[in-house]
Formats: sequence, structure tokens, C-alpha cells
Amino acid sequence: MNLMRDRINTFLQYKDLLRELVVRDVKLKYRRSFLGYLWSILNPLLIMIVMTMVFSQMFNRGIDNFPVYLLTGNALFEFMNGATHMSLYSVLDNSALIKKIYVPKYIFTLSRITSSLVDLIFSMGALLLVMLVTRAQFSWYILAFPLVIIPLYFFTCGLGFLLSAANVFFRDIQYIYNAITVAWMYLTPLFYPIDLLPEWLRWLIEHFNPMYYYIQFFRDLVCYGQFTSLRIFVGCWIMAVVMFLIGLGVFKKTQDKFILYF
Repeated sequence: MNLMRDRINTFLQYKDLLRELVVRDVKLKYRRSFLGYLWSILNPLLIMIVMTMVFSQMFNRGIDNFPVYLLTGNALFEFMNGATHMSLYSVLDNSALIKKIYVPKYIFTLSRITSSLVDLIFSMGALLLVMLVTRAQFSWYILAFPLVIIPLYFFTCGLGFLLSAANVFFRDIQYIYNAITVAWMYLTPLFYPIDLLPEWLRWLIEHFNPMYYYIQFFRDLVCYGQFTSLRIFVGCWIMAVVMFLIGLGVFKKTQDKFILYF
């Protein structure tokens, strides 16, 4: 109990640093960009338009309002994908600072993921715009979207901690993870209905693909105007807690050796 209290106090001591790092990451992303933060809305819109043109005729069968269906899945997956790829380099990119002064090393990984979360929140503007243009049905359940974002954030943090620690010792992780996320994207029903898959593959995705849980929860709220099933809701939190504890545990156990591999 005392150990947990000490860790919370340490985090609170560095909360201002975390905020500054998040602000820095967000500003750097849009530095010298004419449209600036508008790209957080325009980028998912452009991707949605292209993918709708390509896939709508192939997979539109049985999907009401394909643009909204696509955007709800793509927004969450791109957050996880982008945040974890940024996390890969979070410790290495700050190695010079880590060698000079004491700073909780997880702060750098956490800042990358949190800055990606800011982008995700901005991208919700694109979703609302698409819903208005396509005359989608709005439901009060949309207001429950934080119940999806919070466990997804913890899941992404856990995966980010694991990747950032592993990349210090094994630089090949960044190339392996690129291949994994491509396969992961196609094994997640972002632009196709899961009913098209063989029964055995559908069962595996519905039970063991973490992003399926978060995307299905979000689509239930936005596309179908209902709260998700108990299995999906509980599964979201189980995936989040397990991944967070694994990632943070590995990070804490190996962080003292980071300096030997910079």
C-alpha cells in the first residue's frame, strides 16, 4: 500500500512535466503546417473518403451507413497504432536527458500516448461531421464514448510500455511490430463485416483480438444506438488491465538497465 502511494506521489510530482511533454509532442506534429490542428479532422476524413470509394462496393452489403462504420473502427485503430509506434522510440529519443538527470522514464512513453489521445479526441469532430452529412441517427448513448476511450487508453499505455522497453534491448522490434500491426489491421473488421469471415476465424477475432472489443463497443454506441453487451464491456476492461499490468511490470523491471544500451 505504501509502495503504491509512493508511486502515485511520484507521478503527481512530475505531472507538470508530463503536460509539457504532451504539449510539445502535439505542437511538433503540426509545426509549420498551414492548417495545423485541422489535420486531426481532415486526415481521418480523407482516409475515410478514399477507403469508402475503394471498399464500399465490396463490403457495403449488410452495413448501414458505411462511412460511419468505417470511421468508428479506423479512428480507434489508428489511435492505438500511431500511439504504440510513437512509444517504440519514446525512451531512446530521450536517452540523452535520461543519462543526465533523474526523471521517471515511463513519463516519456506516457506523453507520446497521451498526445495521440489528444489527436483521437480532435478526430471525433470528423466523426460528428460525417454523421451529420450522412444523416446518421444520433443517440444519447454516444455520450458514453469515454467508457470506450478510457480502457483503450490503458490498453495502449500497457502495450506502449512493453514496446518501448523491448526496443531498448532489441532494435529489431520496430520492424517486427510494423508487420504485426499490418496483419492486426486486416484481422480487425474495420472496413468489412465480420460475418464475411469463416466461422473459425470469426471466433478467434471475437475472443482474442483486443481491438475488436473496443471497436465493437464504440460501434454499438455510435452506429447502433445501444449499450454494448456485458461480454464486450467486461472484455474491454480485462484486456486493458492485463495489458497495462504486463507492460508496466516489464518496464519497471528493466528500466534500470536502459542506460547500458543507449
